[in-house]
Amino acid sequence: MKNGATMAEAMGISTFRYKMEVFVIAAVLAAISGWLFAFFQRTVNPSPFSIGKGIEYLFMAVLGGVSHVWGAFLGAAVVKLTEDQLQVLLPRLIGTSGNFEGIVFGVVLIVVLKYAPEGLWTFVVRKLPRADRKRDWDTAPALPARDKPARGEPLLQVQAVRKQFGGLTAVNDVSFDIQAGDIVGLIGPNGAGKSTTFNLITGVLALSGGQVLWRGEPITGMASRQIARRGISRTFQHVKMIPEMTVLENVALGGYLRGRSGTFKAMLRLDRQEERGLFAEAERQLARIGMADRMHELAGNLALGPQRLMEIARALCTDPALLLLDEPAAGLRHKEKQALADVLRQLKAEGMSLLLVEHDMEFVMGLTDRIVVMEFGTRLMEGTPAQVQASPQVRAAYLGTEH
Repeated sequence: MKNGATMAEAMGISTFRYKMEVFVIAAVLAAISGWLFAFFQRTVNPSPFSIGKGIEYLFMAVLGGVSHVWGAFLGAAVVKLTEDQLQVLLPRLIGTSGNFEGIVFGVVLIVVLKYAPEGLWTFVVRKLPRADRKRDWDTAPALPARDKPARGEPLLQVQAVRKQFGGLTAVNDVSFDIQAGDIVGLIGPNGAGKSTTFNLITGVLALSGGQVLWRGEPITGMASRQIARRGISRTFQHVKMIPEMTVLENVALGGYLRGRSGTFKAMLRLDRQEERGLFAEAERQLARIGMADRMHELAGNLALGPQRLMEIARALCTDPALLLLDEPAAGLRHKEKQALADVLRQLKAEGMSLLLVEHDMEFVMGLTDRIVVMEFGTRLMEGTPAQVQASPQVRAAYLGTEH
């Protein structure tokens, strides 16, 4: 949620719900703190709750690191100890008394936000040896799986979808269908509207016109998380991940909808059996794409190609019936592309349907059953790879016309 809600919503997570839960939990803790304060002090004074104190408490959290529990302790210790010393040293240096420590803390806060935006505790974490998560999920029960549609069943129907941004029509009445078990390619020059079409199908953007049907049911106007619950998963043109988490943990996020434990079970550590099942599934999907040996690496340390593969594994972890891949081969070397193509063919053999946007024509032509070609937001043509390769319209769209 910190890095943006788009990825979380695409995994079926209600970011609004969790933000509300965090707010309520924080409010309850604050209420308990206030009650304890009144109980032990035997009186209630507004001074400790003034705007100045509130800023000081916030400064402690930011200085220590708001993403770490121990950061709060470190920030509080540094602020109070430094404040006591400054109250003695500053009058000696300046030659007059006053609350000058506030100025010093202001400068320190600017420096911290500039050079250590995650707080001082991050420097401590870097010095500590990082222990890999203990592998204890060999006997974990398998996660529940959804019923897959029969091969050839109408799956996705995109009917005259349109998207306008003010006076610009980015997608103009585009239509195509996907049957279960098909691999469909969506190609076109840069700016043709391919990624925008992806975002319309998955609920990231609202339609300006037309509708999208999933197994005969309209999903127009649904949020991304609601569409994800129906069995549609996706990757992104620009990889969305949490760099501070390991590859395994990033992939396990995809299994959110397959779990049943909530916030309070997690707080009380009653969800560990389910968590082991999530990690077992995440490892299985990483092995599927050939990345099991890198599952304990930090995701932010990966090159672009492995990051894209990790994102595909995360999408597979949702157990989708339809997988939407936005430029999955971008940044991959030749052998990595061949391995990815083998994985996608295996997924098709298992009954999964795929819709992919890709610029690598060799990759698309050797993999897809049908191809939809877009140009300037409109559907130029649809056909088999051989028909698309033979089309003068497609050659003109990519290479231009001779004059």
